[in-house]
Amino acid sequence: MKKSFIILTAALALASCTSLKEEFQPVFTLEYEQPEVWQPARMEANTTIAELAAMYETGKPQQIKKNIIISGIVSTTDQPGNFYKSLYIQDETGGIELKFGKNGLYNDYQPGQRIFVKCKGLTLGMYGYKTGNYGGYGMVQIGYNDPSGAYETSYLENSLLIDTHIFKGETGPLVKPEVISASQLPAINETQETNHYIGKLVTLKGLRYANEAFVLLYLNSSQDKKSYKNRVFLSPSNVASNPTSGITTWALSKKKMTEMLCSGVWDKYRVGSGNDYTGQTLADLKGDGRYPGVEKSAYSVSQYFKMDDREIQIRTSGYCKFADAEIPQSVLDGVTTIDITGILTLYQGSIQVTVNSIDDIVINE
Repeated sequence: MKKSFIILTAALALASCTSLKEEFQPVFTLEYEQPEVWQPARMEANTTIAELAAMYETGKPQQIKKNIIISGIVSTTDQPGNFYKSLYIQDETGGIELKFGKNGLYNDYQPGQRIFVKCKGLTLGMYGYKTGNYGGYGMVQIGYNDPSGAYETSYLENSLLIDTHIFKGETGPLVKPEVISASQLPAINETQETNHYIGKLVTLKGLRYANEAFVLLYLNSSQDKKSYKNRVFLSPSNVASNPTSGITTWALSKKKMTEMLCSGVWDKYRVGSGNDYTGQTLADLKGDGRYPGVEKSAYSVSQYFKMDDREIQIRTSGYCKFADAEIPQSVLDGVTTIDITGILTLYQGSIQVTVNSIDDIVINE
């Protein structure tokens, strides 16, 4: 009797387990709920980009408290790597950078797509402003508050912030760049408020190489990047006899930078920036020949060109796919000119252009 009871109890337990197992088994009916079909946002902008820029006061980043909505068409792509964690949109009055804080934006935001931005709660600021006789305005931007105070705006670092403020509309034709002349280029203290080409996709024709390049190296990027003790300017202000620093590419990948550094071509360059120097040169940091005191990384390069009497910097990231592409010798020699299509910006009053890809640089044979 006792044995029968044990067998019966075990059978009931097994049946119970089997029942529970079956209850929680997935049911493969091959019929699943379809995901919601994405619908483009339908909003109305109540402020232009120029009007938004006009609200900015120099040196005074401000949180936007009004229900402002701007709208524009995406004019950039980060797929080739020359734009990083941001994209530009433009309307008829100008262009502005949206600081997303995430990579691979080309997967979600296509060139030609309309974007709406609910600005309330975001921060309006400027990047690249410099006071004094050798300075000027930078770019009015919209982003998030930077708690560190290092910059006037910061990135929208998470999806919740992005989804709260950025809305995707319909995708249409690509932005057609505007061909502009030297006389239409912005002055050093202009913004999108006063020059509607700033922040927009433009084409500049007939640029001739100015025989100058600029790169900012760091000894250690985890240390204070604004300290002259942690900087090396590769520029004519450092070694006037070598205005291009021997750089013949659009930018410097980590491999290319390391190769040039270890060749000794930059040994005469002083550690420091502006008018402040430590007394050391890169040669003093050579060590066993591998320069242990200099950070080896990819670096952006500004290659200088002239359009009539105006100076243009073509700014290229060391992380982009065409960083190490050689500039044709005929261009470096000033024999041939180039046409360039890219985003027109200001940095410390200087004109910079950033291209989407190498195809945006045309050599005039």
